[in-house]
Amino acid sequence: MSVTRLASWVTREFRTLAGARDGVALIEFAYSLPIMVTLGLGGLELVNYTTAHLRVNQIAISLADNASRAKQEVVGSNPRFRELDANESIRAAQLQGGNLNLKANGRVVLSSLEVNGDGGQWIHWQRCGGDKSYPSRYGAEGEGETGTSFAGMGAGTRMVQAEPRFAIMYAEVFYDYQPVVFRGLIPEQTIYKTAAMYVRDDRDLTNIFNPDPAATKSAC
Repeated sequence: MSVTRLASWVTREFRTLAGARDGVALIEFAYSLPIMVTLGLGGLELVNYTTAHLRVNQIAISLADNASRAKQEVVGSNPRFRELDANESIRAAQLQGGNLNLKANGRVVLSSLEVNGDGGQWIHWQRCGGDKSYPSRYGAEGEGETGTSFAGMGAGTRMVQAEPRFAIMYAEVFYDYQPVVFRGLIPEQTIYKTAAMYVRDDRDLTNIFNPDPAATKSAC
């Protein structure tokens, strides 16, 4: 093949290549794929994070609600709240967490907010569950036993206060959130939710009871 014919052939091939459109879609897809994957996984992370907040909030509400309803009927006296009731309420919260694995990745704190002999707010008793070691953000068992300096549980406009002869079941749930994909988008953090429920019926507030067979105390 002469140089002239070779040059002519090369020119034709380049013109054919320049007019070809067969691989354009594939090339465009290759360029856009990383962006699409990033947006998709980022959306997945945001959905997972939002869902975790919602589930932890629901767990806190259920814990407070279950503890406010649980009781042992006593003939001729007010119903009692037992260590067994506290254990079952905490266990139910952990089971509700499902794949969050709340026992290993979090902590639940259940407090009985009552009124002390001086008319002040008082954390009469407190029970906890979970492998993490988060304490209540509003005080330990016995906080406010005397005096009126303890204001109640909750922050700002969400603070709650018990009324005389009534108790509030105050639930706090801590959950260590682990990002699924993007640790830079949503960092590891502790999700914290609270809920409060008045005890539904009259309850013997003398103590948290533990009749035979005795249950293990879920101490904090």
